[in-house]
Amino acid sequence: MLKNKMFVPALLIAGLLSLHTVAQAQKKIKTIIVDAGHGGKDGGAHGGYEGGLGSWEKNITLAISNKLVAQLQKDLPDVKIVPTRTTDIYQSPPEKANIANQNHGDLFICIHADAVQLQTGRRQIGTKSIVRQDVIYIGKGKKRKKKYGKKYNIVVPVYDYYKIGSARTGTSIWLFAAHKTNDKLDAIEKGGQLGEDDDQIDSTADSTFNNIDFNDTRETRMLAQVYAKRYQEKSIELADLINDEIAATNRPALGVYQRQKGIWVLQATNMPAVLIETGFITNYNDERYLNSDAGQQEIAECIARAIKQYKEQVENSKTVAVPATTTPDPAPANVTDSTTKDSTKTQ
Repeated sequence: MLKNKMFVPALLIAGLLSLHTVAQAQKKIKTIIVDAGHGGKDGGAHGGYEGGLGSWEKNITLAISNKLVAQLQKDLPDVKIVPTRTTDIYQSPPEKANIANQNHGDLFICIHADAVQLQTGRRQIGTKSIVRQDVIYIGKGKKRKKKYGKKYNIVVPVYDYYKIGSARTGTSIWLFAAHKTNDKLDAIEKGGQLGEDDDQIDSTADSTFNNIDFNDTRETRMLAQVYAKRYQEKSIELADLINDEIAATNRPALGVYQRQKGIWVLQATNMPAVLIETGFITNYNDERYLNSDAGQQEIAECIARAIKQYKEQVENSKTVAVPATTTPDPAPANVTDSTTKDSTKTQ
């Protein structure tokens, strides 16, 4: 009996890994989660530089997200579009991830606005007269005493200090970092993520996934690694499409990155996930673009077009042989591994 009990998991994992040698045609994308970053008491980045609009990231992300939801509902009427928030409310990153996971999202799109640490400038705005007094010291050691001399007036400059808007501009796309794979594995295992058919490895996140009890075992951990790898690959695929759409406009497309610090909502969501830094709220032109209806709509349409292309690629993909593996591969060459990020905020 003991021998037979040990043989079943071995057959299970052997079968799962052999199945991974062929990536099956993907199921339909049924649910897309759109997250407006920050909100409520969490204002996010602030356009607090001289000449800035003084806008807050939470309002920009909400406006763009609402436009993106409307655009996706128009372009993809058969897909369920779930916003994490539609008003100015606070949600913690775990709450946002839970909304995505509980709705069994097939994609997670997180909208943010970027920022850099602003430098402080100064300029002379006048002068003023102040009184000074000479000080001399008499004696040595313990007998040393301070003696004040005569008073006199001097004129000194008066300065105005201000924050300087940044030169950094453009849109970038961020992924969960490869070295943060354990966090993604935890999210997958907690969700028990399997497709509708237990004989198929799928990169999307369908709702019926009760076939395997996900405990912290070697077999299920290896299965979760397969999913994490697929999610990373699909996230990169979508990110590249979004970057291409941005590049087709007049905006700088800064590329696809992964941040060493990690981004909670990308690691904790049980599906392919991307975070879009739509522009720099600390840049004069970007801030005005992000606050304009035209700019918000253009970004929303770029993202929607990319998602539509991604959906078509996923649903029309044919069976392709890929090497089996039990560990996530490093990010491909077109993804930048960034150890630092200019943003002064947390995700």
